[in-house]
Amino acid sequence: MAVFINKVFLAGNLTRDPELRYMPSGMPVANFRLAVNRRYRNKSGEEVEETCFIDVVVYGKMAEVCNEYLSKGRNVLVEGRLRLETWETDAGKRSKHVVVADTVKFLGGRDVKEDVVKPDVSDVELEEDDEFPF
Repeated sequence: MAVFINKVFLAGNLTRDPELRYMPSGMPVANFRLAVNRRYRNKSGEEVEETCFIDVVVYGKMAEVCNEYLSKGRNVLVEGRLRLETWETDAGKRSKHVVVADTVKFLGGRDVKEDVVKPDVSDVELEEDDEFPF
């Protein structure tokens, strides 16, 4: 019996403000990019930092909440799944993996104002994405 799991957990900082758009059906879609850092010591004992940039897409009410409360530099925890997006350009076929977020939790981070109330969005249900926003 085959078992298939497509689950991703990422914690990182937004590299830019979220971009909110609406699909023809009216469903909101937010896109943002995360920078996820990894620190380790190489064989010679030097500390090395490596950064991975990951595109994230969020649908529904969570997309609107992310657009309203998130900004560049904010630290978030994203739970979701990987999706392969493909397209063609003059140079040929292109592809990339993106994370389709089921949950986005707001963590502490740069420029977090004390007077801003963080919304409780842990129970926001996301609808399945029937159409691609591109």
